[in-house]
Amino acid sequence: MGCFRSWTSYDFSGTVDEEFLKNLGLEKGTRKLVNHEERGRVLQAMDGCSYKAAAGGSLSNTLVALARLGGRSLRDPAINVAMAGSVASDLLGGFYREKLRRANVQFLSAPIKDATTGTVIVLTTPDAQRTMLAYQGTSSTVNFDTSLASAVSKTNILVVEGYLFELPDTIKAITKACKEARSNGALVAVTASDVTCIERHYDHFWEIVGNYADLIFANADEARALCNFDAKESTVSVTRYLSQFVPLVSVTDGLRGSYIGVKGEAVYIPPSPCVPVDTCGAGDAYASGILYGVLRGVSDLRNIGTIAAKVAATVVAQQGTRLRISDAVKLAESFEFQLDTSVVRSDIGTV
Repeated sequence: MGCFRSWTSYDFSGTVDEEFLKNLGLEKGTRKLVNHEERGRVLQAMDGCSYKAAAGGSLSNTLVALARLGGRSLRDPAINVAMAGSVASDLLGGFYREKLRRANVQFLSAPIKDATTGTVIVLTTPDAQRTMLAYQGTSSTVNFDTSLASAVSKTNILVVEGYLFELPDTIKAITKACKEARSNGALVAVTASDVTCIERHYDHFWEIVGNYADLIFANADEARALCNFDAKESTVSVTRYLSQFVPLVSVTDGLRGSYIGVKGEAVYIPPSPCVPVDTCGAGDAYASGILYGVLRGVSDLRNIGTIAAKVAATVVAQQGTRLRISDAVKLAESFEFQLDTSVVRSDIGTV
């Protein structure tokens, strides 16, 4: 299992009230890029608040959950997970690499000297809505180097994070990675990441999605943006449309559930019951469930979706974006009956 991503960051996450956001001039539920000074202003305002610090990033949340779900069992070998990205040789960069190592995710890229590691501040209000502030730091540098090339040549699934398209000239590195993966029989998955990112880099998204993607992860708004549909278009119709271009499509729709699309058809997946505490990381967790199902050879799309929905509900019911080890073990045990030795339908590919 290999991944190619850019938004390597250390996350600071905490619960705040709406007055906190108002005082800082932040719009609830949005995501924005900030500079070094803006980041410092928000972190200073959080001084005295209760918050957690962790090795973050949307895709790294997915990978940690996948590694924990895919630990060695009596039935199956462990799923090996690796990630490439950009971190500095600073203190936060060292923490980041060590946190991933402890989570059994191999970090492939060497640290960059004389630079700063990116950070993301996640502010969650009592209604479980998240406001995200991202400082790129060294995340502006990603290359298809020898370590990544070696990992891609041996992977079963290459996951490309959509935020990569924000960086200059990365389309060349992404294309090289996708070509290498496909030439070695691997699947290519793409995360849509963010509506505004899709709108800014629409042609680049479709260059990769249209030519290489076997699997795409998106929420309903991101899927509409990819299809150039307006907000009135239903989630089921946009899933059906997108699945005419990508063999396997995963579209989440919050509390309303999700859909998995194949060949112009969409399978509805009801949400798994939970009391929402923090929606940050729900989509990341859902994606880990899909990847887990594919890599474990689950043959039924509804079963794959049910696995993903249960993983997402487990993360939503806690504070923080990472699937806990104890929860991952329980979930993996509960999924045993859904696993078989067949491969997800022949039109999706072989893992």
